Amino acid sequence: MAASELYTKTSPCSPDWPVGICPAFARVWIPDPEEVWKSAELLKDYKPGDQVLLLHLEEGKDLEYRLDPKTKELPHLRNPDILVGENDLTALSYLHEPAVLHNLRVRFIDSKLIYTYCGIVLVAINPYEQLPIYGEDIINAYSGQNMGDMDPHIFAVAEEAYKQMARDERNQSIIVSGESGAGKTVSAKYAMRYFATVSGSASEANVEEKVLASNPIMESIGNAKTTRNDNSSRFGKYIEIGFDKRYRIIGANMRTYLLEKSRVVFQAEEERNYHIFYQLCASAKLPEFKMLRLGDANNFHYTKQGGSPVIEGVDDAKEMAHTRQACTLLGISESYQMGIFRILAGILHLGNVGFTSRDSDSCTIPPKHEPLGIFCDLMGVDYEEMCHWLCHRKLATATETYIKPISKLQATNARDALAKHIYAKLFNWIVDHVNQALHSAVKQHSFIGVLDIYGFETFEINSFEQFCINYANEKLQQQFNMHVFKLEQEEYMKEQIPWTLIDFYDNQPCINLIESKLGILDLLDEECKMPKGTDDTWAQKLYNTHLNKCALFEKPRLSNKAFIIQHFADKVEYQCEGFLEKNKDTVFEEQIKVLKSSKFKMLPELFQDDEKSISPTSATSSGRTPLTRTPAKPTKGRPGQMAKEHKKTVGHQFRNSLHLLMETLNATTPHYVRCIKPNDFKFPFTFDEKRAVQQLRACGVLETIRISAAGFPSRWTYQEFFSRYRVLMKQKDVLGDRKQTCKNVLEKLILDKDKYQFGKTKIFFRAGQVAYLEKLRADKLRAACIRIQKTIRGWLLRKKYLRMQKAAVTVQRYVRGYQARCYAKFLRRTKAATIIQKNWRMYVVRRKYKIRRAATIVLQSYLRGFLARNRYHKILREHKAIILQKWVRGWLARTHYKRSMHAIIYLQCCFRRMMAKRELKKLKIEARSVERYKKLHIGMENKIMQLQRKVDEQNKDYKCLMEKLTNLEGIYNSETEKLRSDLERLQLSEEEAKVATGRVLSLQEEIAKLRKDLEQTRSEKKSIEERADKYKQETEQLMSNLKEENTLLKQEKETLNHRIVEQAKEMTETMEKKLVEETKQLELDLNDERLRYQNLLNEFSRLEERYDDLKEEMTLMVNVPKPGHKRTDSTHSSNESEYTFSSEIPEAEDIPSRAEEPSEKKVPLDMSLFLKLQKRVTELEQEKQMMQDELDHKEEQVLRSKAKEEERPQLRGAELEYESLKRQELESENKKLKNELNELRKALSEKSAPEVTAPGAPAYRVLMEQLTSVSEELDVRKEEVLILRSQLVSQKEAIQPKNTMTDSTILLEDVQKMKDKGEIAQAYIGLKETNRLLESQLQSQKRSHENEAEALRGEIQSLKEENNRQQQLLAQNLQLPPEARIEASLQHEITRLTNENLDLMEQLEKQDKTVRKLKKQLKVFAKKIGELEVGQMENISPGQIIDEPIRPVNIPRKEKDFQGMLEYKKEDEQKLVKNLILELKPRGVAVNLIPGLPAYILFMCVRHADYLNDDQKVRSLLTSTINSIKKVLKKRGDDFETVSFWLSNTCRFLHCLKQYSGEEGFMKHNTSRQNEHCLTNFDLAEYRQVLSDLAIQIYQQLVRVLENILQPMIVSGMLEHETIQGVSGVKPTGLRKRTSSIADEGTYTLDSILRQLNSFHSVMCQHGMDPELIKQVAKQMFYIVGAVTLNNLLLRKDMCSWSKGMQIRYNVSQLEEWLRDKNLMNSGAKETLEPLIQAAQLLQVKKKTDDDAEAICSMCGALTTAQIVKVLNLYTPVNEFEERVSVSFIRTIQMRLRDRKDSPQLLMDAKHIFPVTFPFNPSSLALETIQIPASLGLGFISRV
Repeated sequence: MAASELYTKTSPCSPDWPVGICPAFARVWIPDPEEVWKSAELLKDYKPGDQVLLLHLEEGKDLEYRLDPKTKELPHLRNPDILVGENDLTALSYLHEPAVLHNLRVRFIDSKLIYTYCGIVLVAINPYEQLPIYGEDIINAYSGQNMGDMDPHIFAVAEEAYKQMARDERNQSIIVSGESGAGKTVSAKYAMRYFATVSGSASEANVEEKVLASNPIMESIGNAKTTRNDNSSRFGKYIEIGFDKRYRIIGANMRTYLLEKSRVVFQAEEERNYHIFYQLCASAKLPEFKMLRLGDANNFHYTKQGGSPVIEGVDDAKEMAHTRQACTLLGISESYQMGIFRILAGILHLGNVGFTSRDSDSCTIPPKHEPLGIFCDLMGVDYEEMCHWLCHRKLATATETYIKPISKLQATNARDALAKHIYAKLFNWIVDHVNQALHSAVKQHSFIGVLDIYGFETFEINSFEQFCINYANEKLQQQFNMHVFKLEQEEYMKEQIPWTLIDFYDNQPCINLIESKLGILDLLDEECKMPKGTDDTWAQKLYNTHLNKCALFEKPRLSNKAFIIQHFADKVEYQCEGFLEKNKDTVFEEQIKVLKSSKFKMLPELFQDDEKSISPTSATSSGRTPLTRTPAKPTKGRPGQMAKEHKKTVGHQFRNSLHLLMETLNATTPHYVRCIKPNDFKFPFTFDEKRAVQQLRACGVLETIRISAAGFPSRWTYQEFFSRYRVLMKQKDVLGDRKQTCKNVLEKLILDKDKYQFGKTKIFFRAGQVAYLEKLRADKLRAACIRIQKTIRGWLLRKKYLRMQKAAVTVQRYVRGYQARCYAKFLRRTKAATIIQKNWRMYVVRRKYKIRRAATIVLQSYLRGFLARNRYHKILREHKAIILQKWVRGWLARTHYKRSMHAIIYLQCCFRRMMAKRELKKLKIEARSVERYKKLHIGMENKIMQLQRKVDEQNKDYKCLMEKLTNLEGIYNSETEKLRSDLERLQLSEEEAKVATGRVLSLQEEIAKLRKDLEQTRSEKKSIEERADKYKQETEQLMSNLKEENTLLKQEKETLNHRIVEQAKEMTETMEKKLVEETKQLELDLNDERLRYQNLLNEFSRLEERYDDLKEEMTLMVNVPKPGHKRTDSTHSSNESEYTFSSEIPEAEDIPSRAEEPSEKKVPLDMSLFLKLQKRVTELEQEKQMMQDELDHKEEQVLRSKAKEEERPQLRGAELEYESLKRQELESENKKLKNELNELRKALSEKSAPEVTAPGAPAYRVLMEQLTSVSEELDVRKEEVLILRSQLVSQKEAIQPKNTMTDSTILLEDVQKMKDKGEIAQAYIGLKETNRLLESQLQSQKRSHENEAEALRGEIQSLKEENNRQQQLLAQNLQLPPEARIEASLQHEITRLTNENLDLMEQLEKQDKTVRKLKKQLKVFAKKIGELEVGQMENISPGQIIDEPIRPVNIPRKEKDFQGMLEYKKEDEQKLVKNLILELKPRGVAVNLIPGLPAYILFMCVRHADYLNDDQKVRSLLTSTINSIKKVLKKRGDDFETVSFWLSNTCRFLHCLKQYSGEEGFMKHNTSRQNEHCLTNFDLAEYRQVLSDLAIQIYQQLVRVLENILQPMIVSGMLEHETIQGVSGVKPTGLRKRTSSIADEGTYTLDSILRQLNSFHSVMCQHGMDPELIKQVAKQMFYIVGAVTLNNLLLRKDMCSWSKGMQIRYNVSQLEEWLRDKNLMNSGAKETLEPLIQAAQLLQVKKKTDDDAEAICSMCGALTTAQIVKVLNLYTPVNEFEERVSVSFIRTIQMRLRDRKDSPQLLMDAKHIFPVTFPFNPSSLALETIQIPASLGLGFISRV
C-alpha cells in the first residue's frame, strides 16, 4: 500500500461511542526550533498534489504546514499510543528520529526507565540520581535470562556477553561510549560488577574483588570534575576480564588511551584537577602524610585554578581511605603507596615554583625557594642542579653543545611539561602494576572486554584532544556500522529471503582524510619533524593538500588557523594552535636525567623504558600470559629502534593503539552501550530534547534505525502474526498450516508484494506496513464494535419496547379492573350510605332530644337546688348576722364601757393623787382619827372593787384560776357587806383586809409567774416548732442530698466499674499485644538464629563438598588426562553453587573405586568435627531453651499481672483474696491427701501381698504410722480452714450492716449520727469491697467452670479426632479392592488387639512397679528389723531378695521370641551400608515396602549394638550411615526422588533415636512394648544432633533441586502462557524477540507446574515424609513460585497490563485450588503468594483518583513502596482502550506511602530458604512386626 493512504482524517466520532473506541485522526511530527519535533493531528485528508497540510497542534492551535515543493516529503507519522514506551525502538511501526526521541522521553520522564534497546544497542540515559536497580537481587534476576525476556538493563547486556562467550566460545566486547557526564564509567563499572558477581573466581584469591578494586584507583588518578560531570573520566580504557574453561574470573588486563595530561597543570573555571590531588590535601593531617608538607588545596597552583576545590556530597578524605584500601587489596605495599603519594605531592609543590625575569631571554628562581626545596627533598634530587635546568636548556648541534637560558614563559611551560610528563609516567606505572596484580598464572581460555571510551565531542574551541577523540569515534562508528550491517545480512540469510543491498553511511573517506598517507596526522608528524615548523605552516599545508579536493575538509571563512572536518555526527571546527606542541609532547632531556639520578628508588623506575620495573606485588618474572586476541605484527629489533620509538609523536602512538584496539574488537563479538546525557545542568529526570538529539546522532543510534528502516525493520513470527491479526481473517481463510494462512491473508491485505517477505520462521515488513495492519485491525475492531453496539442497542430497545408494551397492557388491565371495582364499591357504598344516613340521622335527632331533655331536667334540678340553697344560705346568713351583731354589739358596748371605765379610773386616779397630795398634811394629822380610818376603809373598798375587776378579767383569760377568783370575790363581797352593815367590827375587817391584801399580792405574783411561764411556754413551743420545721427541712434536704449523692456514687461506681473493666480490657489487650509482639519477636529471633545456623551448616557442607571436589580433581589430574570443556545447555545460568561446576565434569561419575578410599579414611575426622560442631549446637540449643523458658516465665508473669489487674481489690480486698486462695489451696491439698490416702488403701487392699498387709507386719506398721501422721495433718488443715472461714464470716458480718440500711427510720437515725462525711465514705468503701469480693468469687467460679468446660472440650476433641481417624480408616478400607480390604481389616484387627495387649501389659507393668516399690520398702523395713532381731535373717533367703525385683522384667521376654533387634557381624557393616543405602533404588522401596523401612532397619541394628554394649560398633554404624547418605546425595543429588527418599528416612531415623532414647519427653506416645525397646546403654543425643544437621542439609538440597526443576517453568507458566486464551494481546516486538506467550510444544504452561507439584507431593507422600515437613516444602515451593514470578513482573514492562493481572489471578487461584486438594491450606504457602496477588490486583484496579490511591495503599500491604511505584511505572496498555498511569497519581501514591517503613529493596530474595524444623513424630509401628524383604539382599542379618 502507499504511505500516503495513512495521511487521512477518519470519520467523526459518534457521541455514543465509548472512550477508546472513537477513531482518532492521523498524527504526524513536524519540526520545531524549540522542541525539535512537535506533534500535530490532520484535520483534512491528504491527496496527492496537495501543497499544504491542515494540522491541529496539541496546544490547541491550527497550523497550515507547507510541504517542500522540491522533495514533497510528508511529515513523519506518529506511532500508535500502545507502542509508545516500548523496550526496543525497533518495535515501533515508524522508525525515524522523532519517534525515537519521543519514546525515550516517555520512558525516561513518565516511567523512570533509563535503559532502552535500539536493536543491538542499549541506550542508557543518565538519571543523575541513585536508583535501586543494581543490587545483587537484580543481578540474580538477570542471571541466566534471555536478553529479550527482561526489561533493558546493563546487566542484560553483560549476561548476553557472558552467555555468548560460554556458548560460542568466542571473546566478547562491551563498548560503552557517550559524552562526558553521560554515565560511561558507571555503566562499565556495573558491567564488571555483574561479571564478578555471576562468575565468581576460580581460586581463593578473590580475583573478582581485585577487578572491582581497580575502579577506585583508576578513578582517583584518571577522573576529575568538569563542568559537565563531577566524576568525568579523562582517559579511555579497555579492560579485558579473563575467564578459565569453567568461565570463572581468573584475572584482568587494562589498556588506557589518551590521558588528558594538560589537566595536571591547567583547569578551566568550575573544574578540578584529578581527584587524587584533592584526596591528598584532605588527608594532609594524617601522621604518615606529614613528611609530604601538604595543606589546603587552595595553597597549590595546580589545584586552585578552577576555583571549585570541593564536590558537593563527596568527602575526599574518605575517598582517600577507599583508594588506599583498594591499593592494599591489589597488593601494592605501603612503601610503594607512600612513594606514589610522594611523587604526587612533589608535582603539587613543583607547580608552586615561581620564576623571576632577568631580561626578556632569561629568568631565575629565588634563592632557597621553599616549593622547589620541598620538591627536591621529596624527589631525592639535587636542588642546585634542578634549579639550574629549570631555567636553562641544552642545545646540541653537529659540532658542539652549548647551554642557553630561557625566558620566564618558556621556563613556566617547561615546568608544566615536566609535571605532566611525571604524572603520565606515574599513571602508566600504576596501570602496569594494577595489571600485574590482576594477572593470573592460570591459562586464560576467553575474555570479555569492556571499553569505556570518550564519545564524540564538539566545543566552541576544539583542539588536538578533541581531534583524537573524534578520530577514535570515527573508527568505532565504522566498526559499529559494519557490525549492524553484518547482523542484518545474517538475519536475512538465516530466514532465506532475497538479499537486497542496503545503502548505509560509510565513513571511510573521513578516516582516510585523517590517517591515510598525506592525511592530517601524516602532515602533522611531518611538520613536527621540521626544525622551524609551526601551527601556521601546518595549516597552510592542510589547505594546499585537502582544500577543494576532499568534500569532508573545509576552511573557515574568517580564519587561516583552523580547519573543518565533516564527521559522521556533525561538522567540527578545529583550531590549529597548539597541535604541534601537543603532538610532540616535548620535555627537556636534562630535567629527565636529573630525575633519573634521584636517590628515591621509585622515581627512576618510572623512566625505565627498556628495563622491567620492580613489581610491588611480588609477581614472578615470567610476565603476563598473553590474552587470546590477535596480536600486532612484531617488528625486528634494530639498533636505535627504541630511541626512535621513544620519539614517536602522540598522534602516531594514538593511531597505533587505536589500530590495536580495532583489531581486538574485530576479533570479538561486540555489544554496544550508548550513554546519553539528558541535560547539561545535572538535574534528575529532566530531558532536554535538543541535547538528546545531538547525542543520538553522534552515537550512531539513529544510524542503526536508518539501516533497520532501509530493509525490513518489522518482523513477526507466523504464530504471533496469526494471534495478532486473527480478526482480519475469515473462517475459511484459517487453515491448519499457520504459515500458509498468513501468506494468504497478507496477499489480500497488502497488494504490493515488495512491502513484505516470507522467511522460514518470520514475516518481514517494510517500515509503515505494521502501522497499516494495525490501522486495518483497529478499523475492523471499530466496525465490529459498532456492529455489536448496533445489535445490542437494537436488542435492548426491542426488549425494552416489549417490556413496556407488556407492562402497559398489564397496567391497563389492572387499572380497568381497579376502576370497575372502584365503581361497584362506590355503588355499594352509596346504598349503604343512604341507609346509614337514615338511621344515623334518626339516631342523631333522638340523641339530641334525649340530651336536651336530660339537660333540661338536670338544669331544672340544679337551678331549683341552687335557689333553695340560696334561700337557705340567706336565712342562715341573716341568723348568723344577728348572732354576730349581738356579739359585736355586746363586745362594742363592753369595749366602750371598758374604755370609759379606764378613762374614769385614770381620771379618778389623777384626781385622787392630786387630792391626796393636798390632803397629805391633813392625813398626817388625822392619821389616828376615826375619820381617817373611815376614809381609809372607803379607799380600801375602792381598791377591792378594782382588784375584783382585775380578778374577773383574769378569770376570763385563765380558766384554771376562775374558781379561786370567784371565791375571793364572794369573800370580798361578804366582807364588804359586813363592813357596810357593821362598822363596828372595823378592826376585824381591817385585819381581814390586811390578810386579803397579802393574799392578793401573792396571787398577783402567782399570776405574773403564770404569765411568764405561759409566755415562756409559748416561746418554747414556737422555737420547738421552728426547730422541728427547720429540722424537718434539713432532714428532707439531707435525705435528698443523700439520695443524690447515693445516685452519684452509684453512677460513679458504675463509671468506675466500667472504667475498670475498660482499663482491664485495655491492659489485657495491650498485654496480649505485647505478648504477641514479644512472642513474634522471639519467634523471629529464633528463626533468624535457626536460619543462621542452617546457613552455616550449608556453608560447611559446601566447603566439605568443595574439598571432596578438589581432592577428586587432584586425583584426576594425576591419573586422568584433562578433558575438553563441554557446556550442555546454551542457556545455562552461571549463578549456581559450587556443586554445579563439579557436576559438569563428565568424568566425575567414572572415578575408580580406589579414589573413594581416601575419603573413607577421613571419616573419623569428619565425625569428630561433626561432634565438635554438635557440641556448639547443643550449647545454642540450651541457650534457645533458656530463652524459651524466659519467654514462658514472662508469659506467666503477664498472666499473673493480668489476673491481678482483673481481681485487684482496694484496702482489705487483697487480704480477702489471699485468704480465699489460701482456703482453696488447703482444700485442694486436702482433696489430694484424701486421694492419696484412698489410693494407698486401695493399693494395700488389692495389689499387696498378704504377708505385707498382715497386721503386725513392719510395712503395715509403717503405713499405719504414715496414715496417722496424714490424719493429724488433715485435722490441722481442717482447723485452719475453719478458722479462716470464721474470719471471713466475721468480716462479712462486719461489712454487711453497712450495705443493708433499708429502713427509713434507721437511715434517718444513722444520718443524724453521721456528723462528718468520713463515715459515709467508709460506708461506700465497704460497699465496694463487698461487691469486689462477690465479683472475685464469681470470677473464680467462672474460671473453674471454664476450666472444666475446656477439659470437656478437649475430651470431645480427642473423641472427634479418634472418630475421624476411624472414619478415615473406614473410608480407606472402602476404597481398597475386596482382597486388600480383607487384608486391611485383618491388619487393623491385629493392630487393635496388639494395642489392647500393650495396654494390658502397661497396666501389668504399673502393678509390677507398685509391687517392686513395696518390696523395696519391705526390704528396708526387714533390714531395720534384722538389725533388731538377728534371728529373722534366717527366714529371708538372699535369692528371694535378689530375684524378686528381676522377676517382672523377665515376664515379657518369655511371651515373644523377637525383640525388635537385628544382628549383623562387624565385617558385614560395609555390605549392609552398600545394600541398604548406596545401591538402594528409592522407587522400588517406596512402591513395594513400608515407608521409612531403611531407617527402621538401621535403628534395629543400632539397638542390637546398644544391647551388646558395643561402643565401637554403634559409632562405626552411625558414621558409615551418615557418610553413605552424603555419598548417595552427592552422586544423585539432582534427583528429587532420591533426595526426598533420604530426607524422609533420615527424619524417620532421627525420630526413632528420639522415640527410643528413654527420655520422658519422647516417651509420652509410646506403648509399653515400645518403652521396652528403648536404648539402655548409650546416650546418642550427640548423634541425634548430627542427624538433624544432615537432615537440614538434605532439606536445603531438596529445595535447590525443586528450585532448579521449577525455575524454567515459573515465568513461562505463570506469566507468559495464556491460561485464559484471547485475554492478552500480542504487541509488535523488536529485534530482541521475547519468549512467545503462545503455547508451543516446548513451552511450559500452568498445567506443567501443577503436574510437577503433584509429582513432588506424590513422591514425598510415597516416601512417608512427615506431614509437617511436607507443609514446609510446599511453603518453600510456593514462595519460589511467587518470588520468581513477582521479580520477573517487576523487570518486564510488557507483563504489566490489566489482562496479565487477570491471568496471574487465575493462575494463583489454580495454585490455591491445588493446596485445597492436598489439604495444605494451613501450611502458610498461600501467604507466600500474597505479594504476587496484590501485584496482580494492582494491575487491575482503577488508577485515577485519590480514592483509588487510598484503596491501593490499603490493599498492597505485602508490597514495598518501591515495588508499588515500579508496577505503576511499568503499567503498559496492551490495547487502545486502556490508559496509562499518570505521573501525578504515582506521586500521590508516593506521598501516601512516605511514612511506611519497609525495605527499599525492589526484588524479593528468590534464593531465600525458610528455616526448617523437624517436629517430633513418633511411629506407632511396632519394631517386632517389621519384616525384611528378600529383595534388599540383607540375608546376612538375623532377627533377635
